Amino acid sequence: MARAARNTYFKTIQSASRVHRSQFLADSDSRSVRDARQIAAGSAPDRFPTLENSSSPTKINNTLLQHFFPPRPSPPPPLILPAFKDFPPVLPAEVSSAFRKSSNTSAPSPSGIPYSIRKQVHKANEQLLSTLFTALLTRRYHPLAMKKANGIVLDKPGKPDYRTPASFRIIVLLETLSKILERVSALRFASAAHSLGLLHPDQCGSLAGLGCFNTVATLPHEVRLLQAASFKVSTLFLDVNGGLDNVCANKLANILTKGGFSAYLVAWIMSLLSKGQCRLIFQGAPKVFCLLTVGTPQGSLISPPLFVLYIASLHPTIPQGLAIAYVDDLTMTVGSDSVRSSIRALQYYFRIIQWQGADLGVAFSVPKTELIHWRPLKNRLDVSFGPIMINELLFPPYQAVRWLGYRHTPTLHFSVHFLRRLALAKASFATIRQLSSAGKGLSSWCNRKIVFGAILPILT
Repeated sequence: MARAARNTYFKTIQSASRVHRSQFLADSDSRSVRDARQIAAGSAPDRFPTLENSSSPTKINNTLLQHFFPPRPSPPPPLILPAFKDFPPVLPAEVSSAFRKSSNTSAPSPSGIPYSIRKQVHKANEQLLSTLFTALLTRRYHPLAMKKANGIVLDKPGKPDYRTPASFRIIVLLETLSKILERVSALRFASAAHSLGLLHPDQCGSLAGLGCFNTVATLPHEVRLLQAASFKVSTLFLDVNGGLDNVCANKLANILTKGGFSAYLVAWIMSLLSKGQCRLIFQGAPKVFCLLTVGTPQGSLISPPLFVLYIASLHPTIPQGLAIAYVDDLTMTVGSDSVRSSIRALQYYFRIIQWQGADLGVAFSVPKTELIHWRPLKNRLDVSFGPIMINELLFPPYQAVRWLGYRHTPTLHFSVHFLRRLALAKASFATIRQLSSAGKGLSSWCNRKIVFGAILPILT
């Protein structure tokens, strides 16, 4: 009887799951086509990290921590200081604005308290969180309990070998209460940085009004302007190695202080960056919190603005060109009388920013460097294959560069990008149809609905 009851229980769950899945797929629209494909295909099982020279979960945990969070110079220990007199208090409206940008479906933090519970607390008493945040910022202190995080270890798909830490990635989940305070502080930080003129005008990303599309649209616009002046134009695509982890807290404090930031905000940021704790989550993990001494915490809402300000000096002034960046993706575009002159100019400017980055403790991932020589669409014969030499490595020019999700060609024609997007969409639809024909509960009518609902936004 117990066995029969157990079987009936699980069969009922499976039946309800099939009905729910079929109903979800039938009601799918263009916004949920990705979720529909994932439901139809199913999720792949998690890979257990089997690292070399790590025979136990504890050794695997320490190896991953050493790889992803190498020790850095830590800032001085924070102190609970007397209240700052000239501090503007946190208003309930600021907390409400931060909550509106927080999703109730976000993964839980170490405390297990989701945003939905925090929102209910704030709705019942709007003065509670604003008073707490005001007290913390006034005394320039970020509690240790709010600096704990879960690090979810996920495998990178398509890797040939999963015996190295580089085949995995870590998604850091911070405390929801801390992220609300960080969002409020990030808005104040960005406002102060703009008013003080510390942000470089060619820096996009992590800033209000300067998103990915602005960066992608600026690059071809600048290239066409240089081509209109009869210049040979070339662009070097660079990537900062490590990014947020390479921010030195002490150097960041000097930059903020010299830039004119308020003393309370600088002291609170230093408290935020000190003594962070993280525990890794994977199969068999010991799940113990370990002290981290990295740059800015991954997943923090104030980390990207801090990093953008930290590397603001890595934008060289190019008389006939432009250096634009999207967070840690930097491009340098140069126009000259010949391709050879453009290559020499790019080498010169790279040496400058490499020297400046070394002073900040920031390095570039040279193997990820890409070069492209632009040419006018009407001149099909003007094709150059001149390579560039950087750190004794030779990089030939690319015929298509994928940057910020867009594929750029030497003629600045976006047909390659959209053809690629359509090919991926067709592959997804083919997978859904194959699974549908195998009896996964997806009708032909639902197939047509998902296909046309997903193709329409791509074409528009």
